[in-house]
Amino acid sequence: MRNLNLIILMPLIIFLSILSRFFNKRKGIGIGPEPLINNIFHKKALENFDYYAETFSIGSYYITNKFDHVFDFPLCSYYSFLRSLFVYECLYMYFNGCLIFKNSIFENFEPHIFKIAGVKTVIMPYGSDVQDLSRSKNLLYKNAVFKDAPTYKLDDTNIAKRIFKWQINGSHIISGCDWVDYMTFWDTLMISHFAIDTDEIKPNFFSNTSDPIKIIHAPNHQNIKGSKFFITAVEDLISEGHHIDFKLLKNVPNEEFKEKISNCDILLDQLIVGWYAMTAIEAMAFGKPVICFMREDIEELFVCEGLIERDEIPIINANTKNIKEILKNLIEDRSALREIGIKSRNYVEAHHSLDFIGNCFNEINQKIGVYPS
Repeated sequence: MRNLNLIILMPLIIFLSILSRFFNKRKGIGIGPEPLINNIFHKKALENFDYYAETFSIGSYYITNKFDHVFDFPLCSYYSFLRSLFVYECLYMYFNGCLIFKNSIFENFEPHIFKIAGVKTVIMPYGSDVQDLSRSKNLLYKNAVFKDAPTYKLDDTNIAKRIFKWQINGSHIISGCDWVDYMTFWDTLMISHFAIDTDEIKPNFFSNTSDPIKIIHAPNHQNIKGSKFFITAVEDLISEGHHIDFKLLKNVPNEEFKEKISNCDILLDQLIVGWYAMTAIEAMAFGKPVICFMREDIEELFVCEGLIERDEIPIINANTKNIKEILKNLIEDRSALREIGIKSRNYVEAHHSLDFIGNCFNEINQKIGVYPS
């Protein structure tokens, strides 16, 4: 049915893309349409460098709904797409594209419509939009994805096509994190594009010298995060007499989640993927020690590219084999937790602040001919 709708609408879409080029009243940058919390911080980062930016989403998500425009009505994806042709001079979006063409017979044509309209596209990954598992050697991760997302097999081939399509036709391509496994090209390499407003977060460094130690884990996908290994390690330590206040958080809105982070002592992030993302960044901004599996080859890439110094990342590296031992050592000797928290806050300020990410975006914009308002 959707293919039929697009066949009928395609001549109109092409006509409107041409029309938008000649009746150009666009201004600024649109960020969407995936309802990701980091879009809000991307907007702030761009505004710090005097760009006009706004966020828009198709639908909403439990984490946050604080976007400038939320489109959630019949045919809203078509409206959002056509609106973008006339409103924005540049789009910051993900490898899913603007979604109306996703898994359709016209999917490969989407970048060309933006080119016809004269709209620049900065394409960046966020996770599942680029995870073509045929390119990954991480067997634990592959297995976890199949458990958490059994419908992945229905979209596997299309993910590879989307990566190729946007790498060739996007105005500028960003990569980082473990996304480098799946991409064969990028214009800009970053540790990640995730940003956070450090001015809004007051760090709360470790001062809990008495039991119990407060530990939280907030998985969006329990197999992908390796939750069972965290849970088993904590349960074993509790059974051995260690006093631990452990919270497993699920589907918690961001404001409530930030309160939980502020009051914890240690955040358990993930043991499978091999790099950190937004949850770990938020915790580090609060000055909390983070335990996370960090792949040495990814770190070495960023070190060699001059993005970080060797051993600069303060995250406590752990894996499925040693997580209990690492947790036990931290619980029994808590002397390092405050120092790790301070280093964590400093690291986020240096590499994920609005100013740092905004400067990266500003350099990208200058390269593709997009300038502050």
